[in-house]
Amino acid sequence: HVQLVESGGGSVQTGGSLKLSCVASDEGVYGSACMAWFRQAPGQKREAVAALYTAGDSTFYADSVKGRFTISQDRGGTVYLQMDSLRPEDTAMYYCASDYTYSGSWCHLPAATSNFRYWGQGTQVTVS
Repeated sequence: HVQLVESGGGSVQTGGSLKLSCVASDEGVYGSACMAWFRQAPGQKREAVAALYTAGDSTFYADSVKGRFTISQDRGGTVYLQMDSLRPEDTAMYYCASDYTYSGSWCHLPAATSNFRYWGQGTQVTVS
């Protein structure tokens, strides 16, 4: 069972930046996996905002964050979500999700929550 731990959330003013981090308990998940960031605002469905296929370094973004958010991975396997030009509508709980994939064929956006077996506990992002 893979555990994911997110950090980096907080409160920021409109136009500000935050960088979220996601660390997995099993480094093997980084070898060939789909790592994604989802968010869920109160009363809303959980939606994927960015995804990364670790074996190919392909990245995918929701239209609502394209050009403002960047998903990346460092050599240690930590996955990041750099969020710039934040807007009040970005306010949500942000979750890291992952699952193994050999080909990465299903690693894209839009992404279904059912594609991912492993989830973090979430980190709150508030933009005012």
